[in-house]
Amino acid sequence: MSGRRRLGLVAAGSTLLAAAPISSIFDSFTWLMQCLLTVGLIAAAAVGARTLRFPAWAQALSMIVTLLIMLTWIFPSGHEFFIPQPATFSHFADLFQQAGQDTRSYGVPVPDREGLLFVTVLGIGSVAIAVDLLTVVARRPALAGLPMLAIYSVPVAVYVDSVPVLPFIVGATGFLWLLVSDNIDRVRRFGRRFTGDGRDVDVWEPSPLAAAGRRLGVVGVVAAVLLPLLVPTISGGLLSRLTQSGGGVGVGTGNGSGGRINLFASLSGQLTRTDEVELVRLRTNEQTPYYLRFGVADQLTTNGFGSRTPNGENIAQGLPDPRNGSATDNFAQHRATVEVSNSLQQGMLPVYQNTVGVDGLENGWFYDDNQQVVYSNRRSTKGLKYTFDYVRADPTLAQLRRAQPLSPDDPIVRLNTTHPDDPTVTRLVNQLVAGKRTEYDKVRALYDFFSSKNGFTYRLSTEPVVASSEIAAFLTTKVGYCQQYAAALAWMAREAGIPARVAFGFTRGQRQNDDTYVITNRNAHAWTEVYLKGFGWIPFDATPAASVAGAARSGYAPDTDLPTPTATTSESAAAPGADPSAPADGAQRPDRPDLGDNSTAGSVTSDTGGVSGTALLIVALAVLLLALLLVPALRRLLVRRHRHAATVPKSPKVTALGGPSDIVVTSEAVQARADAHAAWDELMDTMVDFRIPIDPTETPRVTAQRLITDAVLLAEPAAAATLLGAAEERARYARKPLQGGELTAALGQVRKGLARSANRRTRLAAVLMPPSVLMRWRLGIADASARLVSAGGRLRESLTKVSPRRLLPHRSR
Repeated sequence: MSGRRRLGLVAAGSTLLAAAPISSIFDSFTWLMQCLLTVGLIAAAAVGARTLRFPAWAQALSMIVTLLIMLTWIFPSGHEFFIPQPATFSHFADLFQQAGQDTRSYGVPVPDREGLLFVTVLGIGSVAIAVDLLTVVARRPALAGLPMLAIYSVPVAVYVDSVPVLPFIVGATGFLWLLVSDNIDRVRRFGRRFTGDGRDVDVWEPSPLAAAGRRLGVVGVVAAVLLPLLVPTISGGLLSRLTQSGGGVGVGTGNGSGGRINLFASLSGQLTRTDEVELVRLRTNEQTPYYLRFGVADQLTTNGFGSRTPNGENIAQGLPDPRNGSATDNFAQHRATVEVSNSLQQGMLPVYQNTVGVDGLENGWFYDDNQQVVYSNRRSTKGLKYTFDYVRADPTLAQLRRAQPLSPDDPIVRLNTTHPDDPTVTRLVNQLVAGKRTEYDKVRALYDFFSSKNGFTYRLSTEPVVASSEIAAFLTTKVGYCQQYAAALAWMAREAGIPARVAFGFTRGQRQNDDTYVITNRNAHAWTEVYLKGFGWIPFDATPAASVAGAARSGYAPDTDLPTPTATTSESAAAPGADPSAPADGAQRPDRPDLGDNSTAGSVTSDTGGVSGTALLIVALAVLLLALLLVPALRRLLVRRHRHAATVPKSPKVTALGGPSDIVVTSEAVQARADAHAAWDELMDTMVDFRIPIDPTETPRVTAQRLITDAVLLAEPAAAATLLGAAEERARYARKPLQGGELTAALGQVRKGLARSANRRTRLAAVLMPPSVLMRWRLGIADASARLVSAGGRLRESLTKVSPRRLLPHRSR
């Protein structure tokens, strides 16, 4: 194996080692397997191209095509078989959008989300191509460290904690390996090293200068590793800044293991979006449905609530029935049909609580029994239409008061009662639950506390308090929106020893005349779920109902701001005869978290044509790139046609090559000389295209004979080459040039003969990327550069002559 091919393999290995820091981002090694396969095949394509002696541009093109094919194979859209189609690029655009959403929704380490894996494989594959070209083609391995450094900058930007040291050492080792391999290859190109006394020195044998260089390299790497350990770290990174900002209760990603979904909107309190985007259309046979739900946050730390990555079984295996083992038999089963718009694109399915069956979904959707969510790591809700069955419990107050406390060792208690210590919360909770004997009465006392009678108001902007925690600030100012209310009630319930979490979804939306509920981004909502033994997770919405569009209340958790509690599930704070799904004040309020602005696990876009526009842009760029690649071939074709037009015979065919008797300069003779020169120029370009060397010191006859010998031309092409040589020789040296020769046909015969004897690569290069055109362009660029430099010199000299400084007195001394 030659040095260039060996160096290409080293470049691929160094790229994979430089990608080691990515391991700190993902919670599995799926990305590594995909990158190993992709980079390995890119390196194989580069080795194959160099074995076939492809030019540099063809080597780069082969690697790019390999990367594109691998991306199509690993991340298929379902509409192609290895060969990318327009739908493939639309799918790639969707994966880019999903990756952007995931960066706002997950904390490191993240699960194997398809969008993030696609961006990772694309990025590392592109870096592998760049490192290969810089190392092997440009012979600048030091510059290859820049794209390698770009890989390391990713975990530095998104990792909240300090980046692990070991991946950096592995990546630095890969870069040093690349530099050493390039140095060895350079030495081997010039033979073996030797000392002053004539003794041979092995490539790896140390010399004083090399030893000093190695010591400096080791010291530099050690310093780069140790110094960051001594410098104070900055809390928070790029991902943190994208997913959380400002103050408020419930912000953060939590500190649990695995990837974590941040379902909270930005708690700066500035939900500025005022336009309304339709997300879901829902029809159900339940008269007063509750909230549509898709996710929960059950990890509480000092940073607030965060979410664990869902983990469950395929929905094809069936969903558990909550009626089994329940302490109440007041269940009613209902059926709902959902149509999701293209503006809601997320991996978590909107369903009602206690769903028992889902129809109309493709394979790839799973159900987490603990979180009671339907999710997918590879599919999206965009444009889905599905139906599901669910049951709605209607327990009585007496039944709820009979719920007994769970054992402290119960997994639900251990997972859903942990909370940070906060003296303000502890004092308030102890005060509120004092004298309450049942679990329900304790939760109800906490729930009733969030009332306008106690000074709580709904506002989009929060008010921070100096020297206090976020929940203490909310409980002090009593100003906030749904996230603050939901997180505060869940936190206080945990303080009381009752399992609680925050749920995310949508309120009922606007009810239409056909009993269809239209849900928009203004209906995005968060509420609290409390676990009671024998009843499961029971929803409590502490947010003021009058301020929430489509709010709902129940008999066990009525609207605390009404004069008298409601006995059954009812529309909250709705005036008689008013739309039950509209806010009580009748105003259209932009009070719902914008799902496209750092909220939930999905994205909301008001422009549904973005994907198709992206696909068209990609197709247009591909067509433009193809057109640019065909420019040399088109240029060669136009030149050939121009020369063929000049060499069309205009007089009877000449069969003898005898010399003229007199010198007669006529227009026919002038044209014949021009025709012969044009045909010879075309023959020279054809020889360059087919890699036949040209010697300008040879006569045309000798060049024609060498062409016949080197290219192994047969009878007709050989005769044609002889005719072209004779025509050029007569045009240069004879008194009377050759007239009437079929030079155009002769050029065609020679070209066919050369194509017959050349290999496939040479034939393709002669057609698609003619070397004669490329060489002429290179020479033209060099000449233009030289003229530009010369003109610049003359201009500088002229400006010097007319410079006013020459008129100063001291200039004459």
